Amino acid sequence: TVLRMGDSMKNQLVSAIQLQEVEMQEKPGDNKQGKTFTVEEAVETIGFGRFHVMLFIIMGSANIVEAMEIMLLAVVSPEIRCEWRLDDWQVALVSTMVFLGFMLCGVLGGYLADRYGRWKVVFGGFVWSAYFSLLTSFAPSYGWFIFLRSMVGCGVAGVSQGFVLKTEFIPAKYRAILLPLASIFWMFGSMLIIILGMLVVPTWGWRWMIRFSVTPSVILLLLFQFIPESARYNVSVGNVAAAVETLQQIAKMNRVSLPPGRLEKRGGWRILFSPSFRRTSLLLWYTWFVASFIYYGSVLGSSELLEKNLLCLTDPDQEHQVKHQNQDGLCHCIPFQLRDYQTLLISCLGEVALVPVNICLLNVLGRKLSLTVLQLGAAIFFMLLNICTTMFGFTVLLFLLRSLVSMNFNVVYIYTAEVYPTVARSLGMGFCTSFSRIGGMIAPFIAQVLMSQSVILALSPFAMACVICALANLFLPIETKGRALQEAL
Repeated sequence: TVLRMGDSMKNQLVSAIQLQEVEMQEKPGDNKQGKTFTVEEAVETIGFGRFHVMLFIIMGSANIVEAMEIMLLAVVSPEIRCEWRLDDWQVALVSTMVFLGFMLCGVLGGYLADRYGRWKVVFGGFVWSAYFSLLTSFAPSYGWFIFLRSMVGCGVAGVSQGFVLKTEFIPAKYRAILLPLASIFWMFGSMLIIILGMLVVPTWGWRWMIRFSVTPSVILLLLFQFIPESARYNVSVGNVAAAVETLQQIAKMNRVSLPPGRLEKRGGWRILFSPSFRRTSLLLWYTWFVASFIYYGSVLGSSELLEKNLLCLTDPDQEHQVKHQNQDGLCHCIPFQLRDYQTLLISCLGEVALVPVNICLLNVLGRKLSLTVLQLGAAIFFMLLNICTTMFGFTVLLFLLRSLVSMNFNVVYIYTAEVYPTVARSLGMGFCTSFSRIGGMIAPFIAQVLMSQSVILALSPFAMACVICALANLFLPIETKGRALQEAL
């Protein structure tokens, strides 16, 4: 009996020692496997480095393509008006059809980006828009032209998802600096299409200008191979291994290490329509509508004022004393002069000249108050375009107006990308961009049709929209300044 008791105690002692060894091995402090980190923590740990420089240049170049396709409308309008003897409403319909294509494909592009990946949608958008843009140059009639341009708009909707892809790789403290700086690429694209119009249209015609404008898209397709899929997207769909691989490659390129432990999965897309985001979404849809409405109103309106010589100038030259008139339904062709191209070029510089101010506003006032200040400023300058001034004075006013509406678009983009969680960010952005295209669809009929009847009547809707939106933005429930991107609610 004594021996049995001794054996039993020995067995219990051995079991206790083994159990203690197991517990020591499984202590969280000694095992990195017990730790987890989010994509946001990984992005912040990796910081800013060589990968982000490459990302900024390549994804920023996507803005060149988008800007060229949109600004092309302002440059080509006088030419197709003359070639096909179009009325004002027919010229306006061209821009409207582009934005219709953008609107219809905006939500679809956002849905596909959240379901199948940002990279695939952006790459497909490049191919689609370049293909149909090239086909536009062979359009045999006005009907074919507007159909093909609407297809281009659909492709540009996919390209615009590149902003989401770019934002999801940028650390929080750099977003307020890098994202506004990306407007440099938009300005470059706008200037490039204007320079092409100035050099190519007078000699070779508008068709060759469009063919040359496709070149940046082809180059960008090759460079885009160096951009990985969003790690945040991969985590949101459960592909954690691919997300870790992407983050490891970025960390290696930036010469840093990832946080210890394993990557954590979070989320669910339904939070986009939850009570927490309902008011934000409704206000953002209207804000995006106004952002697009006033931006394209300023672009197309300035083009119309120059093309038809509707400016109230105190120092008009001979060409500005000619007024646009329609007689018997026929269009009198007034193509852009060199001075008109120069004015458009200078106004494009306004989109980046005040970027330091944009960055300062974002960091000092935050996103919500910046929107209010910029929109109230835009309302004032829209009305100032109606005053009588010199050509230099009009150029300065247009320069400042383009600066304000461009900065407003920058802030809207940044706020939207920051406020929605990863699992619904592209879909949220898709809804917002679709509402913005409604503004883009309406703007041509005011900036190009109503402008011929009354300059003050055409400018007033843009100013009123700015004032209403500026007040509405004060009711946005979330301020995202300095806030990490949310993986889920």
